[in-house]
Amino acid sequence: MIHNDVLRRLRYALAINDTAAISIFKLVDYDMDIDYLHAIMKKEGEEGYLPCRDKIISLFLDGLIIKNRGKQEGSTPQVLEAGERLSNNDILRKIRIAMSYKDDDMIVVLKNANFRISKGELSAFFRKPDHRNFKPAGDQVVRNLLQGMVKKYRPDA
Repeated sequence: MIHNDVLRRLRYALAINDTAAISIFKLVDYDMDIDYLHAIMKKEGEEGYLPCRDKIISLFLDGLIIKNRGKQEGSTPQVLEAGERLSNNDILRKIRIAMSYKDDDMIVVLKNANFRISKGELSAFFRKPDHRNFKPAGDQVVRNLLQGMVKKYRPDA
C-alpha cells in the first residue's frame, strides 16, 4: 500500500493533527519539517505531492508506539537503512503494537470494515518470513484495518 495513504488514514482515524504528528516524530528524535509533512499528506496528483519514504512511515509508527506504550528502556527504534523496504506485514505489526491490539481486537477492527479473517490467517501475517506458515499481507488487509480503525475511533465519520 502507498505509505502516504497509510499515514493519511492513520492520522485521520486517530485524529492526529500536524502538531501532534510532529511531536510523534520528535519521540524518535526526528525533526519533521511542516512543509514536508504537508507534502506527504497530499494525494497523488495534487500539487506539491511527495512520496512518503519507507523510513518516514517507519519512524512515525515507531513514534506512535512510544506515544501510546512508552519508551522501552535500553532500546532505540531501529531506523531503516537506505534501500530497506517496510512491508505491509511490518506496518500491521507496528500498528498492532502501537494500539495494543490482541488477535481478537484486530479481528473485530477488521470486521468493522466488513473484512472477515480467521485467527489462523491473521497470525500468519505476524510470523517470521522464513516460517512455513508465513503469509505476506496484501494491501487489502492494511486498507481494511485502517478503515476499521476509522469506524472504531471516529464513528461519526
